[in-house]
Order: sequence, then C-alpha cells, then structure tokens
Amino acid sequence: MTQSVVLQIGQCGNQVGRQFWERALKEHAEYNEDGTFDESLNTFFRNVDTRFTPARDLPLKRGAQIASLRARAVLIDMEEGVVNEVLSGPLADVFDTHQTVTNVSGSGNNWAVGYFTYGQTHKEQISDTVRIAVEQCDCLQSFILLHSMGGGTGSGLGTYVLELLHDEYPSVYRFVTAVYPSKDDDVITSPYNSVLAMHQLQQHADCVIPVENQALQDIVEVVDHQTKGRLKRNSAVTGPDTKKSKPWDRMNSIVANTLLNMTSSSRFAGSLNVDVNEITTNLVPFPGMHFLTCSLSPLYDLADVRVPPRRLDQMFSDAFDPSFQLAKCHPRKGILTACALMVRGNVEVSDIRRNIDRVKSKLHFVKWNQEGWKTGLCAQPPVGQRHALLCMANNTCLHETFSNVRSRFLQLYRKRAFRHHYTTHGMDEDRFTAALASLDHLLSLYSDVEATSDSEPQQLPDIDVL
Repeated sequence: MTQSVVLQIGQCGNQVGRQFWERALKEHAEYNEDGTFDESLNTFFRNVDTRFTPARDLPLKRGAQIASLRARAVLIDMEEGVVNEVLSGPLADVFDTHQTVTNVSGSGNNWAVGYFTYGQTHKEQISDTVRIAVEQCDCLQSFILLHSMGGGTGSGLGTYVLELLHDEYPSVYRFVTAVYPSKDDDVITSPYNSVLAMHQLQQHADCVIPVENQALQDIVEVVDHQTKGRLKRNSAVTGPDTKKSKPWDRMNSIVANTLLNMTSSSRFAGSLNVDVNEITTNLVPFPGMHFLTCSLSPLYDLADVRVPPRRLDQMFSDAFDPSFQLAKCHPRKGILTACALMVRGNVEVSDIRRNIDRVKSKLHFVKWNQEGWKTGLCAQPPVGQRHALLCMANNTCLHETFSNVRSRFLQLYRKRAFRHHYTTHGMDEDRFTAALASLDHLLSLYSDVEATSDSEPQQLPDIDVL
C-alpha cells in the first residue's frame, strides 16, 4: 500500500491533527486483533525500534509485531503551546521531537508574517523535516495539510509550506483541509488572510476541503438539541473523553472523522477502494476548480446500538442536506460536476446504486456529466457504528460561500484598512489585487458552469484510424 504524510500547521491544524491521530489509533486497535504491523497501519504509521537514537524503522513483513508506532506527521506552529501539549499528552510516544518545527512569538494574525517572515526563516528546517518524513515512506502518495485560513500561521505559513511541497515534490498529491473563520470571528484581519491564502490554494493544491467554523458549530448545536445529552461516545461529534476537553474539540472531531473516512480505502480492504489520488482525478473537472463540499453521516447515534434499517437510506439523504455540510452551503441549490460517495461498513453495492437512483432526481448535474458518480466501499465501519457515508462533491453552491469571503475582504480593502501591517513585512501591495483577481476567477468558473449546465456537450470530430 501507499503512504501519506500529514502536515499540521498552526494552532487549528495541530488541534485537528491531534484528534485525527487519536481516532486513527482507536480504529486500528479495533481491527488489528493480533498486534501485527500490517499494510493498513503502514499507511500513516511507522514501526520503530526505540532502543536506538534516533529510532530505527523496522521492515514491513508478514507477521511482524508492533514494536512502537510513530505517526507519519510534521507538526509546525509559530507558537509552541499546542505542539507542547501534544508532545506531553497521551499521544507523546507517537511523535518524535525531530518531527516538529516551532517558534515562540506567533504570527500576530498576519498572513504576511507567516508567509514571508517565518516561511523564509524556517524554510530549510521545514524542508529537512519533510524530507526525513518522505524518505521514511516506501511509496508516498499524498501530503495532507491541516490549517486554518483566518490566523497568521495557518494561512501564511500553511500556504508557504504548500508552495514548498509543490516545488520540491510536484508529483505527490497535495490535499488541504482549510478551516475558514466564521463571520463573527474575533480576528479582524481574517478576510485578508483568507483571500491571500486562497490564492495560494488555487495555485498549489490538488484538492481543498473548505470547512467553516460556523457550520461545525451549527452541527454541534443541532446534535445537542436533538440528542438531549444522549450522545454516544464514538459518534463523530464526541470530543476527547478527558475532563480537560475544550469547546472546539467536538468541532475538530468532525473534521478528523471526515479525514478518517476519506482515507479509509487506503487503510482497509473493500470491494470498491478509492485511493486519495482518485478523488482528484474524478472530482476536479477544470484546473483551479478543486474545492470540494463535504458531508458526513451519521454524525451521531442515540444510545440504542441497533441502527434502524432505514438508516442507510437516510444517510444518502443526509449527504445532500445543508445541515450536514462542513461548509455553509446548500448542495441542492448548486450545480454538481461530479460527486463521490464513500461508504464504510457491511453495505451491498446494489444498495448504493439504489440510493443514487433515488437521490439524483433531486440534484442538478451538468448535462455533460449526468453519470458523474464515484463510489467507494470500505468493509470496515468507524468504531462504534455499523455504517458511515462521506460525500465529497464539486458543487457550484460554494459560489455563495466564497462570495461572502470576497465581500468581507472588500469591506476592509476599499478603506485601505490594516494594509500597512502586511506591506511592512515584505509583502507587495499588488498581492492584494492578485489574490482578489484569483478569487474572482474561481467565482467565474462556478458562474460559467451554472450558465452552461443545460447545454449539450460539444461534438468532437471522429478520429480517423490509419
């Protein structure tokens, strides 16, 4: 099997990453009954002998027992607090100190500080740390980046690292989970940071999963209301079991579970496996239009362990329900160019096809790709659940989401407010206009798809066979 390296950048990226690794270990512990280091574990973990310094990798061979697991991860933050929490917490043994790049002063909510100041200062250290992680892989398939869009380190240094990966490893897929701030975010400069970061995402990422804080908060509130405190421990919105859990831990759990489901086919067997590189191939129809809507179902189960038979059908309805989306958008109001349904658990392919036939009449696909469905089926369900469904789609409904980001940017930009904080840290003011033009281009791509969604595909001339 192939391997992936996770790069978690900034406070948000490292908090989501901590949830991801905790839950990944629980999944593998659930299904790895004999304690062997197999290809499934090898996707995200190394098996090492800690009697040596640095720890030595043990070969992957049939029947090899787990000695000590190390995550294939790089932890980066310009404030060392969260990284230190990870290294001193329950997951301390999963990471080595040489996997971290930290500073103490932070980026001050400024994209330019993260990108120019810390990017250039730590370029060599980041490059060497990533190179070590890459060299420890037998067949590296993808980088998975986790960072926010509103803060300085996540948006600035996060996209600097993305550009660095694009330059040094151009053939390795780059997936980004980007967490967007809510409208009432307490970072006043977050609209600048978001638009400047989006410019980099359009240029250097292969796929981006935009996640909005407001959408995550709404999901948690709805679940609290509907379950009345009867939430199962292993549901997607349950945070850590520790008493020190923070309010955003439950929101981060949703993102972590999304990543686990996205990579399930890379880690476990199934009748319809979908590797992460297939997501790009099947869901990105045009260059630059690689932002995907995401939904996860079920988000919760009640105390009853038995899932009603209708639950499977309900999952497919949930996938296109706005209250299940990780971004504030309405899938049924947009135009889909392609859609992936990744199912986990004991589900028949015929059930998937039946549900696709049932829901597609309520969706709007472009005429030139009416059968644009990619399906995956992984045999292993999430821990504590019978089935799960992850829906990833290229949908023009994100037009409204990104238009809101643009509007918030222009409110500051037209008044020339706060611009000097960016130009004094090595950023040319032309970057503002270039980033805005890049966002406008993305919005025009969505508008073009919506305008031509009902047109017939262009007829190409027949190929002459010599």
